[in-house]
Amino acid sequence: MDRLIDKAAEDIAAARSVTALTGAGVSIESGIPPFRGKGGLWEKIDPMEYAHIDAFRRDPEKVWQVLIKSMADVLGSARPNDAHFGLVRLEKMGKLKTVITQNVDGLHQAAGNTDVIEFHGSFARQCCTDCGKQCQSSEVNMDAIPPRCQCGGIYRPDCVFFGEMIPPDALLRSRAAAASCDVMLVMGTSAMVQPAAHMPVLARENGARIIEINPESTPLTGSVSDCFIPGSGGRIMNAILARLERLCGPVHE
Repeated sequence: MDRLIDKAAEDIAAARSVTALTGAGVSIESGIPPFRGKGGLWEKIDPMEYAHIDAFRRDPEKVWQVLIKSMADVLGSARPNDAHFGLVRLEKMGKLKTVITQNVDGLHQAAGNTDVIEFHGSFARQCCTDCGKQCQSSEVNMDAIPPRCQCGGIYRPDCVFFGEMIPPDALLRSRAAAASCDVMLVMGTSAMVQPAAHMPVLARENGARIIEINPESTPLTGSVSDCFIPGSGGRIMNAILARLERLCGPVHE
């Protein structure tokens, strides 16, 4: 394990541009349950009944009551963890340029990362379905469900429902970040959901080294990833940064 962490730190120290790809495993450390997999939200509710755009259009009150309001309660109490703060430290060192995240919680921005591509949008923002006005979820009055904008339109999370396309700008910017980095840090993702799972492949095809931090192996492990470090994102990031700061010097806040 120590050798893997040393090698990851050496690769990052030598890098000009690091891109991070993060998934639900990073958010789990902040107390946010995943959508997929064991213990995931989709084991409890049918995503086609509550998370498809057609379901929202058909019965927004039902979707708000079962899915969106509960998500808002969870996200409202969640705070960034060491994995998030580790990526902020990498950015302050001048190494990390971009975070591509599959998460919808806004915790990368809350921690302090400045260039975050939200592949699936964010539950931290709401958008009026009529006038398009956006606001923070914390600013929305949820005494009445579904909550409404001043114009009378219904608010919806500014995220990608099933049946909707990934925002084209997010996809284009993610591809550009993956193709231009010389190290990609993959953390807390199952690497099963496309097109996000293709970003490490694209990075490797363009010469980047892939450092994977996950509790368990993924389809990337042993084929795309140059270095697989098993464990939680926060703990491994702290270890890598301790080594990295010995190589590059401490982070100046």
